Amino acid sequence: MARFNLKLRRRRHGADRPAAEAMTAEGGPGFLRGQRAELFLLAVSNMVGADTFYEAAADRDARFRELVAAVAVADPDWFARFVPWLRTGALLRSASVVAALEGSRAQVAAGVPGSRAVVGAALQRADEPGEALAYWLGRHGRALPKPVKRGVADAVVRLYHERSLLKYDSDGDAVRFGDVIELTHPVARDARQGDLFRHALDRRHKRDNPLPESLTVLAARAELMALPVQRRREVTDPAVLGAAGMSWEALAGWRQAPMDAAAWESIIPTMGYLALLRNLRNFDQAGVGDAVAEAVAAKLTDPGEVARSRVLPMRFLSAYNAAPSLRWAYPLERALQQALANVPALDGRTLILIDTSGSMNSTFSRDGTLRCWDAATVFGLALAARARDATVVSFSHASRVFPAVAGESVLAAVRRFREGGYFYGGGTQTEQAIRRHYAGHDRVVVLTDEQAHWHAAPDVAHAVPAHVPTYTWNLVGYRVGHAPTVGNRHTFGGLSDAAFAMIPLVEAGSRDRWPF
Repeated sequence: MARFNLKLRRRRHGADRPAAEAMTAEGGPGFLRGQRAELFLLAVSNMVGADTFYEAAADRDARFRELVAAVAVADPDWFARFVPWLRTGALLRSASVVAALEGSRAQVAAGVPGSRAVVGAALQRADEPGEALAYWLGRHGRALPKPVKRGVADAVVRLYHERSLLKYDSDGDAVRFGDVIELTHPVARDARQGDLFRHALDRRHKRDNPLPESLTVLAARAELMALPVQRRREVTDPAVLGAAGMSWEALAGWRQAPMDAAAWESIIPTMGYLALLRNLRNFDQAGVGDAVAEAVAAKLTDPGEVARSRVLPMRFLSAYNAAPSLRWAYPLERALQQALANVPALDGRTLILIDTSGSMNSTFSRDGTLRCWDAATVFGLALAARARDATVVSFSHASRVFPAVAGESVLAAVRRFREGGYFYGGGTQTEQAIRRHYAGHDRVVVLTDEQAHWHAAPDVAHAVPAHVPTYTWNLVGYRVGHAPTVGNRHTFGGLSDAAFAMIPLVEAGSRDRWPF
């Protein structure tokens, strides 16, 4: 799902303020955004608790909480649509949980109703009710407002089942499934879920009560756990492991032995899409056979599987970089093309500028395997591959055109970009790069953190004729931007498989719309 156009025309939430009132982190002329726009951009770019190049995690998180509280009260209808989209459209877990809880707190204090549904909608995976309560208890104490309690309980009824208990209820968690049940008092949807709730409480309090007969998956897992360690390697039937809800992580611990080819081949048939993508290197190191590898490749490239997985394109670059075997290169390229199905085939001439300054070497993915400039490069080159006539430029303190190679895949082009020295790592001379390379193009796309250097004057907006649309994708979500979002100047936040679909929509006149 795209992270959408931030342009705001209504002034009650604050319009962009001129350069005289704001500067970028490098001292360049900047523009402040309205509250909703600032919150949107920060939310889709923010990894809660993570430092960025110009902003410490504590300051960034505090700014996020303040914006959430202000917007949740000022525009509750917008907020009630924003948080569910943040979780299921933008696929951001931590940001949506924090937004739902802090928004609910502000709304309760202001007497604004409706936050129960927002809290429930933000929780979409079975470990998230516990994460939400752990966040609340750590920041606000044990007094749970009714909307928070009931919203979490709604999610529990929807998400708790045997397999989720096996996967996510761990002794290492501060807030266990049983704790969530005790604190929120969910009403089970049927007798079997009631048995599950009682068993979760027994687990939490170490009660030696018999396992209810209705919980067949837990019984199958208990049977496997009872096997002597020396016999566990003999269990290689995928059906047996699947019936016991065995994940690859659980299998590795249960076997108490390295995951060899036989172990991987026994669990691969029940592994999810993202789990397969993350373990390609492990499959190769263990010596998984070609027949099984072909089955994995078929799943990775299946259009339906790609669509259901909703894996972001940057994951394919991570896998491509990590997997040592060439047998994965073509499947990953095909999968990436499936994930980029919404990248438009732009007509005319398009100038694409990729910011490779030092600050763009900040972490983009939580595991640190992708940097902001990696993500910008994937999207810039994918857009170029689909455009009729594209000029791709890497810029920092200097800039140069990245030449196209006919028939080259996106992932191969990304590798050539990296190995060819196109990541500069210097200052952010955005305006100079645009002025140097703009030559009558029909549109300009800039992938950046917007922290233009002070030498850029008067501002980026003036570097392109007013009638030419200029699209900025901000990958980090800093408060101050390098151009106002007015007229033909548009700012988007974050990147996803549908992000660039917004370009033809804007050019067709579909403006002032959110993706929810």
